[in-house]
Amino acid sequence: MSRYLFDSADVHAVGRFTVLENCYDPVSRCQLELTGLARGWRCLEIGGGSASLGDWLGERVGPQGEVTVTELEPRWAASRQRPDHVRLLRHDVVRDPLPGKDYDLIHARLVLLHLPQRIEVLTRLVAALRPGGWLVLEEFDCGWTPVLAAPDDASVLLFDRVHTALMGLLEKAGADPLWGRRVLGAMAVAGLQELTATTYAQAWPGGGTGIALHRHNTDQVADRLAASGVSAGDLDEFRALLKRPEFVVNSYPLISARGRRPHEKEVP
Repeated sequence: MSRYLFDSADVHAVGRFTVLENCYDPVSRCQLELTGLARGWRCLEIGGGSASLGDWLGERVGPQGEVTVTELEPRWAASRQRPDHVRLLRHDVVRDPLPGKDYDLIHARLVLLHLPQRIEVLTRLVAALRPGGWLVLEEFDCGWTPVLAAPDDASVLLFDRVHTALMGLLEKAGADPLWGRRVLGAMAVAGLQELTATTYAQAWPGGGTGIALHRHNTDQVADRLAASGVSAGDLDEFRALLKRPEFVVNSYPLISARGRRPHEKEVP
């Protein structure tokens, strides 16, 4: 199984999935609509989490279409009921063959960021599209998360210290925290056309839904943060800070990039 700092089998994964669904699913749905998503399409959702977007895709393509949702640990998604044309599959996109080809649409959100083999995976995803099919990749740029408001300077320093340590752990695990700003260029190199990207961000106040992502992430890797020099006291203060409404941090910007596989050239 691929290295992944935030293990999908961990109990904290549920909270992380919930935050991502609440904060980013509306954005992702809009981006997927822009591809012309229609009845009868064959879709592949890579790293679908609890399959909220996969289930939505199933509604959009209808029984005439087909949706395959892959996940390293599908047990969270398996608790939901879904129609026969939406398939849930345990799958490692790095090690396992893709479950099909000639897809009208392939989507992955916050997957390739974590993979050292991201370029290889991107190449395989492009090859699995039908001519004219769309690839939509949505990735964070974790390099721009400014504190927008804080009760004091010490709070800003604390957030920056813990967050910097977390980004260091991601990099050690093979992730690229800045992948969001590189993804469109990588898609161009992979041969996609009609490329475009949008960036979405919002303010996350303490005690709100979005900022809980920082709590779930740090709680899951608290032991590794401690080994990297973040004390238990620092983490306690960090958790308390995330509950204070007067503390506001910018969300991770989500960069949604989409591109189309060229149609095959006509043979004279």
